[in-house]
Amino acid sequence: MDDSPLLYPFKLGNLNLPNRVVMAPMTRGMSPGGVLPSGAVEYYARRARSGIGLIITEGTTVPQESAADDDNVPRFHGPEAITRWRQVVEMVHAAGGHIIPQLWHVGLVQKRTLEDNLVENQDYSAACSPSGLIWEQERFKQVTNPATDEKITEAVDAFAKAAATAHEIGCDGVELHGGHGFLIDQFSWAETNKRKDKWGGGISERTALAVAIVRAIRERVGHEFPIIFRCSQWKVQNFSVQPLRTPAELEAFLGPIADAGVSAFHCSQRRFWDPEFEGSSFNLAGWAKYLTGKPTISVGSVGLQRDFASGLQETSKIDISHLRELEERLDKEEFDLIAIGRALIANPDWLIKFRCRDWNQFKEYEPEMLGSLY
Repeated sequence: MDDSPLLYPFKLGNLNLPNRVVMAPMTRGMSPGGVLPSGAVEYYARRARSGIGLIITEGTTVPQESAADDDNVPRFHGPEAITRWRQVVEMVHAAGGHIIPQLWHVGLVQKRTLEDNLVENQDYSAACSPSGLIWEQERFKQVTNPATDEKITEAVDAFAKAAATAHEIGCDGVELHGGHGFLIDQFSWAETNKRKDKWGGGISERTALAVAIVRAIRERVGHEFPIIFRCSQWKVQNFSVQPLRTPAELEAFLGPIADAGVSAFHCSQRRFWDPEFEGSSFNLAGWAKYLTGKPTISVGSVGLQRDFASGLQETSKIDISHLRELEERLDKEEFDLIAIGRALIANPDWLIKFRCRDWNQFKEYEPEMLGSLY
């Protein structure tokens, strides 16, 4: 069934991808001391052997203090961590695949705050944050001072260092996590960025951190190395928020980042079939491509009955009803690539089964699968 638009090749920067299927970045929290376990090598290699066009790794942190507050999140710095990532890259390439790390910095989105339970007397002074605001009991509370210019410049350099390391060990590009309310997004979002200096202001001005990071990476890796920028409307603090309410506002946000030198936008939403703005069927990735001319990756509940925020304590039933719509949107070139997350955890051979239209062989996603692999 190679006539499907999902199986058409695509060129992204200097990458010749064999198809349009991307393994979405999925945080695992299973890397004690920030070092991937040995089982992660086979975990990624197996998806490459099944023919996935591009693998984006789980979020892996850049070398700045407080980039993550969970010691089980992998890091992309330090000899031991990089040795394991090098093994992953080599095995994926040996399987004929392409892989890029998602570079991550959580800023002030700390694990304990997602449970709406701040720890008394917690010291947040080391955190990098535009305005020191953290989510607590359905509101933002200031818990530390805004980051200094020195701290922000340090964050920019941390991303550039991690990208340079990725280039050095043979990764096929990098993705910057610029969505979901994490550090880069905290600077982009008016609710968390109240600054009046060069790092704050209107929609376009609040992209200053993202722009600085992209430019710093370009200086380290050149112009051919793919840089993907992940963006979203929703935040971990609020799944239903829509800060950018019109195409014009979205253009004001994406334009400076596109001009800085990104290769593509990865547009995160809960369901890929949902329109982003009234009056058009375009989803977020569709609008991003239309407004910037850059290639885009869409994502959101592909092959599943439930979106990721519908309750991870329940099984996500396999649902193929939207796959035809996905093919139609790809065929119309609304967006260029599609990322698959939980369905690809449950079915590492997802693409093989799709080629055969072997629907009966698809397994349902079970919540415990997130913690059962490696």
